[in-house]
Amino acid sequence: MSQTDSFIDEVTEEVRRDKFYAFLRKYGWIGILAVCVLVGGAAWNEYAKAQARTQAEAMGDALTAALEGADATARAQALAEIGGEGDVRVITAMLRAGELHAAGDAKGAIAALAPFTADAMLDPVYRDLAVLKTAMIGAGDIPAEERVSQLAGIAAPGAPYRLLAEEQIAAAQVEMGQVEAAIDGYRAISQDGEASNALRRRALQMIVALGADPAAE
Repeated sequence: MSQTDSFIDEVTEEVRRDKFYAFLRKYGWIGILAVCVLVGGAAWNEYAKAQARTQAEAMGDALTAALEGADATARAQALAEIGGEGDVRVITAMLRAGELHAAGDAKGAIAALAPFTADAMLDPVYRDLAVLKTAMIGAGDIPAEERVSQLAGIAAPGAPYRLLAEEQIAAAQVEMGQVEAAIDGYRAISQDGEASNALRRRALQMIVALGADPAAE
């Protein structure tokens, strides 16, 4: 190789090196930023997971402590002080309603459930359960006709508590003197493939108690 060729190669290499460094100066920050984002994102995810785990544990401890109260009234009061958001708020309210009912405060229990019974944005699993519990707790305070109307909305095919709602509708029909309709309702439950064994037994027992033949079609 001649000295001229060697000189040209050296110049070419220097030009390439200069272009490379210029490229790094101009765009290198993008790579550094990408690395920082990846590392920072991973760190944030771990932090968020740790925070969520800590909050869940704290909420679990609070619920456990509240449910260890001396009596239903004390437990209801302790649950009222927990608060929370989202699912925790709903679950806490459900538990509180149960304790209020156990303490003999049916109206207080119904009031605790009221915000959830008509919340269209709430998961049907929670909303329908609030409606069902309201009807069951309010059996002595809410007129049977009104309970049937409320329960009809959660007794549609595919609803999470359809069969339990049908059972409560039949019970309300007995109160209204609609015995034949109630028997038909209980019989439908006893023959429903989705009904649990316990629910079928209750339905059959009610059919017998109402003076009908559980084997009749």
